[in-house]
Amino acid sequence: MNPVIVRNIKIGEGKPKICVPIVEKTTPQIITKAKEISKCCIHVAEWRADWYEDVKSQEKVIKTAGMLREALGEIPLLFTIRTMQEGGELQISPEKYKEINLAAAGSGFVDLVDVEAFMEEGTVKDLIEKIHKAGAKVIASNHDFEKTPEKEEIVRRLLYMLQSGADIQKIAVMPRCKEDVLSLLSATAEFSEKHKDCPIVTMSMGAEGMVSRIVGEVFGSALTFGSVGKTSAPGQIAADKLAGALDMVHTCCVPH
Repeated sequence: MNPVIVRNIKIGEGKPKICVPIVEKTTPQIITKAKEISKCCIHVAEWRADWYEDVKSQEKVIKTAGMLREALGEIPLLFTIRTMQEGGELQISPEKYKEINLAAAGSGFVDLVDVEAFMEEGTVKDLIEKIHKAGAKVIASNHDFEKTPEKEEIVRRLLYMLQSGADIQKIAVMPRCKEDVLSLLSATAEFSEKHKDCPIVTMSMGAEGMVSRIVGEVFGSALTFGSVGKTSAPGQIAADKLAGALDMVHTCCVPH
């Protein structure tokens, strides 16, 4: 797999990298959390800006992103506005969504931008191209908090994200039974085998899907989401425990 290199982190090489979300509402709270997680065993910080009280102010988003950059040092920063349609906290117009994401991408403080892959047709490719021109990389994403699609549908969605020009493809689904977790892992293995040139991120949410956050390296998922305090999705594991579990899987289950 060709890794996506962000600062000094290679996403898609070796053990899955640990990303921790920041889900605070005010700038002081956001910076305090950033300083806390910067001391932990993480590789990427995700600013879930849909939680931010001033997310619709381009000026305040850029100012806070600059403060985050300083607080995080060389830890890569992923900027995410998760809309209500995808399980997030924010109702926002497509125009405003694009405006804020492009402002973050062009600020120089953000390394990766999350783009929800199934917005209105034609919007996704255009936004990804503009984010790339602004100097950031893109994680295209899709979330289903209700169910797990069939394996073939998961693969189809990942392929659509790849064809849209994203650097990394991400899908998170909710299992209703153990077989759903197997479907997600099987889709991950199939897609990562056929498309070795780009990293993917997959997870099955909730307690039943927690195993998918640990065994990603075996099946081809390059990044996993942990927590330091608050979580942004059901089933996230504390970052320190997650690091230990990833070490065990890497040592015991991956050919060397």
